[in-house]
Amino acid sequence: LMLPNCPQYVVSFFATVRLGAVVTQLNPMYVEREIEHILEDSGAETIVVYSDAYPRVKNVMGRTALKNVIVVDFEGEPEGLESGHEGFGEVVAADVEPAPPVAIDPAEDVAVLQYTGGTTGVSKGAMLTHRNLVANVQQTLDVFIDDPAAFSNNQKIVAILPFFHIFGFTCVMLFGIRQGLDQLLLPRFDAEEVMDLVGDEEPVMFSGVPTMYMAIDSSGADLREYGFDRVRTYNSGGAPLPVNLKRAFEEKTGRPLLEGYGLSEASPVTHINPPFAGQGREGSIGVPIPSTDARIVDAETGTQEMPVGEPGELVIQGPQVMKGYWNMPEETTEVLRDGWLHTGDVARMDEDGYFYIVDRKKDMISAGGYNVYPREIEEVLYEHEGIAEAVAIGVEDEYRGETVKAFVVRKADNEITEEEILAFCKERLAPYKVPKAVEFRDELPKSTVGKLLRRVLADEERAKAGAPSRATS
Repeated sequence: LMLPNCPQYVVSFFATVRLGAVVTQLNPMYVEREIEHILEDSGAETIVVYSDAYPRVKNVMGRTALKNVIVVDFEGEPEGLESGHEGFGEVVAADVEPAPPVAIDPAEDVAVLQYTGGTTGVSKGAMLTHRNLVANVQQTLDVFIDDPAAFSNNQKIVAILPFFHIFGFTCVMLFGIRQGLDQLLLPRFDAEEVMDLVGDEEPVMFSGVPTMYMAIDSSGADLREYGFDRVRTYNSGGAPLPVNLKRAFEEKTGRPLLEGYGLSEASPVTHINPPFAGQGREGSIGVPIPSTDARIVDAETGTQEMPVGEPGELVIQGPQVMKGYWNMPEETTEVLRDGWLHTGDVARMDEDGYFYIVDRKKDMISAGGYNVYPREIEEVLYEHEGIAEAVAIGVEDEYRGETVKAFVVRKADNEITEEEILAFCKERLAPYKVPKAVEFRDELPKSTVGKLLRRVLADEERAKAGAPSRATS
């Protein structure tokens, strides 16, 4: 599925799993290089694609296993399709016999291949079974079990988080379907449009990433006049929630903004702050959700549990943890050990069992809720004939949390400019992956064996911003 939030997304997902097939989700912003990798790796044979992205899919499909292309156009039936490619409306209207029932083993059969970055920066598919997804929806619902009627039929949920992202997919689309909530679909975020929607539709639940809450908070509007005080629950995930933003939003709305934690490999939710008055902790991702165990273990061996308050790697166990990575047994063995999912995130636990993220995954950049992996950026930079060396890091950004900065050493006698590099990247990367700044250097820091030291550059940038280095924070 390569669609923005729309009714066709929901229909296509449930039709696919009803057939016993596996869904692979692609961001409609992906460029051809990204599309080709996921289609080739997954072996997908059918794609339901938004009309704006159709030309990109068409250009790469000859190098993939694709056989069937179904195009969604919001203005009507799409025009100019290649022979054999069909419009969504045409497919739905076809007079065909219902598909026969398919036997599914919920614990073993994969429902979704959710692509995520890995320790090497290579995108890989997390195999999420039917049981994984159903369990995580029920676990999330159980967090709010004090008043199940608060999320009952004919009430509404804001569906602004993209369904192709695991946060929006599970916590909005599947959660909403489970509870019979009307989903207020928005294909993209616009603060003014969202505020009008909340005022007009009076939803009971709003899930978003911190940049969305920041844009709403910064609008200067009286949020209570827009009805934000009548929304029962606000959830934040995808990136760390700044404490000052949480305080400001709660003051303006009179409602709690609950921070949680998750990852694609866990379908995604593992932690959330309790929704009960006075039980949330600022700066904390909360406590493990029902049927989930979490520990802090030593980063070196991953076997010794750390004392309360001491940082270590966060590991997770629960019914929402993935089956493994598609066609990547070594990566699977690395992260799934003795029944525990090793997240790669450094965290600590306080004496009351609340967890706090100390550091993100080793080198990952969290830009507005999207995971960006430096190696992918660097590989694109190295494709340019004028670049000798390149390193990409995440730097602090007031709006996105983090954004990408590239450090570049030019090849001899080459005068490539920042503008040329950014234009080169825009042709090869999704917009949120494109560096926002390029710094040219005569040389980049290296280890004794010649390995480029990304962490040194990251610490330099953190020092400029007045933040401690990651080695000491």
